[in-house]
Amino acid sequence: MFKTNEGTVDRALRVIVGLGLLLWFFMGQGEGFWHYAKLIGIVPLATGLMGSCPVYSILGINTCPMKKA
Repeated sequence: MFKTNEGTVDRALRVIVGLGLLLWFFMGQGEGFWHYAKLIGIVPLATGLMGSCPVYSILGINTCPMKKA
């Protein structure tokens, strides 16, 4: 579907940050904008699991160490 453009370290950091934000959202008590803003953790989690970042594609960034054909 999408071309892989994230390296291993990049993917791991995205998954860790995404899970951290979501865990903070579900464990923390709160309300209002800043509480729900933690749901943005879905984005780095999803891109880290897929291995492809749409913003990287637009900007032409590639952190994946695979050889380019």
